[in-house]
Amino acid sequence: MPVKPLLTSILSGLCAVVALLVITPGPALALTCNATIPDVDFGTVDLSSGSPVNTSVRMTVTCTGIPRRRVKVCINIGSGSGSNAPSGDPRYMLNGANRLNYNLYKNAALTRVWGSWVWPYPPTGVRRRLRIRNNGTGRRRIRMRAQIHAGQSGAQAGLYISSFASFHTLVTASYNTSQSCRTISSSTAGTQAPFVVRANVLGACTITTSDMNFGTAGLLSANVDARNRIRVRCTPGLAYTIGLDNGSSGGTGPASRLMASGGQTVTYGIYQNNARTVVWGNTPGVNTVAAVGTGGNQNYRAYGRVPPQPTPPPGTYTDTVTVVVTY
Repeated sequence: MPVKPLLTSILSGLCAVVALLVITPGPALALTCNATIPDVDFGTVDLSSGSPVNTSVRMTVTCTGIPRRRVKVCINIGSGSGSNAPSGDPRYMLNGANRLNYNLYKNAALTRVWGSWVWPYPPTGVRRRLRIRNNGTGRRRIRMRAQIHAGQSGAQAGLYISSFASFHTLVTASYNTSQSCRTISSSTAGTQAPFVVRANVLGACTITTSDMNFGTAGLLSANVDARNRIRVRCTPGLAYTIGLDNGSSGGTGPASRLMASGGQTVTYGIYQNNARTVVWGNTPGVNTVAAVGTGGNQNYRAYGRVPPQPTPPPGTYTDTVTVVVTY
């Protein structure tokens, strides 16, 4: 008879244990996502031609959470310390008070600006889905493209920077993959992904010229004059000089250059002024032209003269003069 109470006692204990297992919850796994974004470094760039400059980086998004769950990640990138235009395009890098136009893009065609769901401008951020692996971690890599916009040959030389520290970035995520990133980003605590955009604008010049054509002459018994155009475009504030060498036909000085045809030559000179009194050579500080770049075209005239001299046999006499821009 004492067996019955003992058995009842054991069964009651088992029931109590079962009840305890049922009502005690396991620990929850919070969802956390972080992004690592490399600095967007355009390096040293020559903008004198007015062409755009492109680069890209690959960021890494890492999430920890419930294994085998799918996650929506929302990556918001704001204005940066250089700010942006009211439309969100362009963003700006700064060098003191000087601005350089650029932007960050979602696609290879550079038509969709990478923005944010929490800034007041039209471009939105980037959303991606990933799966948490069995070890509780999921990872995805995402390409971000960048471009310095065309038409900025007038940019001052120097280092331009925009910093995306602190509130300029926000990475948020949710297990609810049908929820919009605007809702997720405005209602969910997130993390920052700081990075810097930089470019070192090189002081540079471009040059174009026209030919100097003396036309057709009979006897060389009087001066024969001609002129041409030299056009220089240099980075604003960049000091430069323009020199002209003595030509390819054996000339010995600015006023004693030679045009050649076979073994025959015609002597001529090139000058800085219409009166043909100031020679134009390639000795800095002596017979070159000095100026400071404006970012736009700066036009110069070179004045040529064939002085009276014995007339050589008929023919086409030519010379090639190299224009040297030093900065």
